Amino acid sequence: MLTVHHLGVSQSERIVWLCEELALPYRLQYYARDPVTRLAPPAFRALHPMGLAPVITDGDLVLAESGAIIEYIITKHGGGRLAVGPDQPHFADYLFWFHFANGTLMPARMLDLVMARMAQGGNASKAPHVRAERAFELIEARLGEVPFFAGEAFTAADIIMLFPLTTMNQFAPRDLEMFPNIRAYIQRISERPAYRRAMAADQPPVL
Repeated sequence: MLTVHHLGVSQSERIVWLCEELALPYRLQYYARDPVTRLAPPAFRALHPMGLAPVITDGDLVLAESGAIIEYIITKHGGGRLAVGPDQPHFADYLFWFHFANGTLMPARMLDLVMARMAQGGNASKAPHVRAERAFELIEARLGEVPFFAGEAFTAADIIMLFPLTTMNQFAPRDLEMFPNIRAYIQRISERPAYRRAMAADQPPVL
C-alpha cells in the first residue's frame, strides 16, 4: 500500500491532501518535529538520503520531492485525475504554475525565512525582497482572472501552490492584506472537504 510519511507542518501536507482529493487508499505515518529545533526526527531523516519532506513509500519504492511524488501518484494511482493533458485547454498554465511553486515561489519564501532570521539577529537587509514581491504580485493577478491556477478547474497545480501561501507562513510570516485575490483563494480552498481532512492529519495522532 502507498504510505505517506508525513512530517508535521511541512510540504508533505501536499501529498496527504492529494490522496484525499483522489480518494486513494493510503497509510499515513506521522512524524513530529523536534519541539526545540523544529527539525525532522532521525526516523524521518533515515527514510531518504536527502532527509527532507515529503517522502512516500510504495512497495519497495522510496520517493521524495513534492512534484515527483504528485506526478507519480496521479499517473500510477490516480488515473491522470487532477492533471491537465497536452490536448486540454490550459495545459501550459497548468505546467507553469505546477513548476512555479517549487521552482520560483518556494526559493523566494525560503529567502523570506532567511531574512526573518537575520532580522531577529539585527542583521536584516533594508532592500526589498524583489523576487518574492514579484511572485506574489503575479499570483494575485492570476487569481483575479480565474478561480484556480490552471483555470476554471481545481488541479494538482493548486495542491502544490498552496503550501508557500499558507503553511510556510509559520516559518516566514507574510502579510497578505494587500492581496485580496490570494486571500479569497485561500478561503475557497479551505472549504474543500479533502483539504480539511488533510489539515486534520497535520496534528499528532491521538494515542
